[in-house]
Amino acid sequence: MSAATQDAPHAPARLALGRWRAREPDPDVVDRTRDRTATLNQLLLTSVVFVLGALIAVSEFPGDPVLFFAGVVAVMAVTGATLLVPWNRLARGWVAAVPALDVLAITVMQIAAPESALGLLWIFPTTWLAGSFGLLGLVAAAVSIAGITGVLTALSAADATYRTLLLPLVLFAVATTSHLITRRSDAQRMLLAKQSQLLRSVLAQTRRQEQVVTEMLDAVDFGVVRIDADGAITVANDAQARLQQALDTESVEPAFRDDGTTRLPAGELPVERARRGESFDDQVVWFGSDPATRRALTISARRLTDPDGADAGAVVVSRDVTSELNALRARDELIASVSHELRTPLTSILGYLDLAIEDPGLPETVRADLDIAERNAERLLRIVADILTASSFSPSSVEASLAPQHVDARDIVLPAAEAAVPRAQTRGITIDTTGLEPAPVWADPLRLRQVVDNLVANAITYNKDGGVVYLGTTTDGASSWILVRDTGVGISEADRSRLFQRYYKAGGGRRSGTGLGLAITRDIVRAHGGELGLHSALGTGTTFIVKLPARETEESTS
Repeated sequence: MSAATQDAPHAPARLALGRWRAREPDPDVVDRTRDRTATLNQLLLTSVVFVLGALIAVSEFPGDPVLFFAGVVAVMAVTGATLLVPWNRLARGWVAAVPALDVLAITVMQIAAPESALGLLWIFPTTWLAGSFGLLGLVAAAVSIAGITGVLTALSAADATYRTLLLPLVLFAVATTSHLITRRSDAQRMLLAKQSQLLRSVLAQTRRQEQVVTEMLDAVDFGVVRIDADGAITVANDAQARLQQALDTESVEPAFRDDGTTRLPAGELPVERARRGESFDDQVVWFGSDPATRRALTISARRLTDPDGADAGAVVVSRDVTSELNALRARDELIASVSHELRTPLTSILGYLDLAIEDPGLPETVRADLDIAERNAERLLRIVADILTASSFSPSSVEASLAPQHVDARDIVLPAAEAAVPRAQTRGITIDTTGLEPAPVWADPLRLRQVVDNLVANAITYNKDGGVVYLGTTTDGASSWILVRDTGVGISEADRSRLFQRYYKAGGGRRSGTGLGLAITRDIVRAHGGELGLHSALGTGTTFIVKLPARETEESTS
């Protein structure tokens, strides 16, 4: 079981804890932030005051130095208290005492030198109050500075000038700016916090969905592989891990086609085909050369697209069908063995029936009965021959030996048409051979005649009384085609999907026959390196097209 599956029972608890932590910020974190803010603001003011004190200590000061340094000492004392007091354990309002004391200390320094610009130091506590305590802090800073300036002006008995009003206005403007910047910063921080919470929620949901998908994929008994557009394998379930060696292109196990004997080139392995962008269904591949340990997989691939319609890779699904194919092989071997054993006594029965029928002293009534027995024995022998042929052309074991040579397809089709004329005439069916043209093929004449006989017999069987069977041959030099078309009842979509299965008879089995003819025909065509095509529509007829190589190919010589 995968790690994701093992952790599944604890996942809801972890996700709930994560959501609780996302909603409830840690109070210690907030308090430490407040503590750092107080310390930084106070150290900044202290640094400026210290520099001013050092400059005044080495130069002439136009005022009362004792009173000035008293203010400096007050600022230093407040800074020391700021560093020592644990603000994280006090209520938020207590922090306002620090800038308030700074205002008083700066006021003392301003009294020491009324004509100086020391009042500009009020910028530090006023911006702190306006930024950290909202609108209340802004109003408090503005009122306190304006009141102190007014009191100092009254104590000095000096007339109010623009300089008297300029300092409070500048301080108010700076405090207002600090307040607005802080508000904007708080709004942005709140927005980022909401976005962060939303992202955490989406991430948790994505992880839950990924966990569900992983558990589902690990629960199935077939392998699933996700391939990215660049060909990299990004997802593989537990079943795929068991089949990894079989699907790996670097596997030391040899791969074979569905016949179990033809070596499969590395470029035709399913994963390689999927990486090239191919989609396919039920490719059967045998892995391993040891009959006791070899495995057969049926593999399908589907292309994926992203929301923009671009290629996003593929999904490859594989399933172990070794037991199924071995069972089919055993069935074919049993059928072949039984059919072979039936063939010998049937041949003997037909021989003795022929001898009995040829007896001149045989009564006519008995002769008629023997004729019926002979026809049924011949039909039974044909059925046995079909079963033997189907077994020898089994997809899991191609054992038929072909003797291909250069022949003209027209010379194969024409005799087959002539042989089928008597049967066609009994139902008024016409066989049209006007479409026959010279068409060289590289094929076994006996097997190709079997193909044509099966297709022509099918065209007559499923034709309408008085219909037509059209035969044709043609070539383009590289390939040749044999066409068999009838004007019969046609084939339904449901029958078409199963038409080439062994022992399946179209039309619900109402027609006579074994259901092996088309399966045998397709296997013979494929054994020649060709293809058998089908076009049909209900009520209009059916067309079979056999495509074969026109000349000897490199594969046939190897």
